[in-house]
Amino acid sequence: MKRVHATYCGCVTPLGNRPEALWEALAAGRTAFAPVRRFPTDAYVNQLAACLPELDDPAPATRLETLLELLSLPPRPLPQDALLITASTKAGIDQVETLSRDQASNTEEVLPDILPRLLGRRLGLNGRAWNASAACASGTVALACAAAAIAAGDCACAVVCGADLVTEFVFSGFSALKALSSGLCRPFDCHRDGLLLGEAAALIVLMNEETMLRCGCESLGVVAGWGISCDAHHITAPSREGEGLLRATRNALDAAGLVPEQVAGVVAHGTGTVFNDAMEIEAFSRLFGRHRPPVVSVKGALGHTMGACGVLEALLSLCACRNAHLPPTAGLQDPEPAIAEQVAPRVQPLGEGCVLSSNSGFGGINAALVLARGDA
Repeated sequence: MKRVHATYCGCVTPLGNRPEALWEALAAGRTAFAPVRRFPTDAYVNQLAACLPELDDPAPATRLETLLELLSLPPRPLPQDALLITASTKAGIDQVETLSRDQASNTEEVLPDILPRLLGRRLGLNGRAWNASAACASGTVALACAAAAIAAGDCACAVVCGADLVTEFVFSGFSALKALSSGLCRPFDCHRDGLLLGEAAALIVLMNEETMLRCGCESLGVVAGWGISCDAHHITAPSREGEGLLRATRNALDAAGLVPEQVAGVVAHGTGTVFNDAMEIEAFSRLFGRHRPPVVSVKGALGHTMGACGVLEALLSLCACRNAHLPPTAGLQDPEPAIAEQVAPRVQPLGEGCVLSSNSGFGGINAALVLARGDA
């Protein structure tokens, strides 16, 4: 099995368009929520989301393409045959909204395969390309598939990009499911009552060691293990026992050749909904036992960025490995007792070890990654 190195990370978020700027904003406790401008929200329980101002003004027919154009690309050319995997839950679903209102629309953006086509053209790639659409675990599933392909020798380089927009379709959908918070997003808090949405794009380039050295790149960290599971518990609700997430995290650690006690910190899914957070607490309790690594959710600062969140949180996990701490869990005031020792509204130091990043989505999909320093 070949070692899988991350050699480039890029992002577009309301808190910063470089990983370093985003990390500093999160460490400082900043949040990105503001009233939504691009569609009416009077009928909903909340009017807030973490939107990119640059996407409020462009013509609706170019919003998804504009998001990808804001994404900084690697400074060095990539191998043209690099594998490209994108991750998105709804791609350009806003085009259905504009079409229904007899406004200018680009219906090509509705289908998820638009992302690998647009990004592949920007990067000059002509290799295999496809989109992972695995609900809120899409980004982590995409990274797991890319890392597995490199480790097995099926490809030498892979580009993974997650991207999703805040649209009225998605906003109204979470509202109909009664999953939107009536106030702030409070991951792992006793008084949490739902999520807030966000939008972002994030990109990670993965290479085997030989290709990394040949291309003159440096390692930003390694994807040491990965796991995917589906408990098929319910179309939207997570399993209360967390067995699907437990299986995915155990598989990721097994693939890395590590045990739970070697996890220094966890970047959790942490949506701030009642049942998701309870499921994660149960799964982590069963996984770690008496070992209590620090845990963070960044969705109280950035919102739930859907297909982008897994790639974005893996990027932040690599930052955590390098900086030896986790950012605060924004919105946290009164943590659930079962996880109170592990979450905090302040920066938490990390000891020696890896970072575990996981996501869970509708339909019982769970995915997890083990990330570590490149020199570990």
